[in-house]
Amino acid sequence: MKTINPHKSIDYMIRHSAQYAIAKAEVTYLTEFRKSKKALLFANAIGNTIADKENYAYSHPEYIEVLDDLKKAVALAEKLRWMLVAAQARIDVYRTQEASNRAIDRSTQ
Repeated sequence: MKTINPHKSIDYMIRHSAQYAIAKAEVTYLTEFRKSKKALLFANAIGNTIADKENYAYSHPEYIEVLDDLKKAVALAEKLRWMLVAAQARIDVYRTQEASNRAIDRSTQ
């Protein structure tokens, strides 16, 4: 069985928590900016109907670029989040292993 070093997991969490916070902030920003970009494009659209303006805004390369950036930001934030969850899981496994070791030590004495 592989020995788990909880300190390495904790250090990992400390080192990467700021990265995760920045990635999460980027997701939030891009989610809100997407709405602003749509409104700006909607206002500049050529067309008389709301449907024409929406078609223009949603198909505009600048809007599609925002969506692509949002996709990348979500992917990074999720990767970092799950790596932090995995580090926490390692700490939990370590705790369980240590509790089991103590129980075995007590039963053999």
